[in-house]
Amino acid sequence: NLRGKLLLMHGDMDNNVHPANTLRVVDALIKANKNFDMLIVPDAGHGLPAYTIRKQWDYFVKHLLGVDPPENYRMMDMPGFPF
Repeated sequence: NLRGKLLLMHGDMDNNVHPANTLRVVDALIKANKNFDMLIVPDAGHGLPAYTIRKQWDYFVKHLLGVDPPENYRMMDMPGFPF
């Protein structure tokens, strides 16, 4: 029953949720002929870096507000956040 946009993000070094779990979801989405976007972040664990927060904001701005997000702005990493 997936409708709308879906962004999947996963750190390839995640030791809490193995990347294979995300790939199983991807496989099911493909078999169901569903559209989605995916970002695999190299050398990232379960607590993804600031870049992924910016990507989430960009995704929300583009797909919920229907406008293009500003280009090249930077999010700052906060040690210990969110995990």
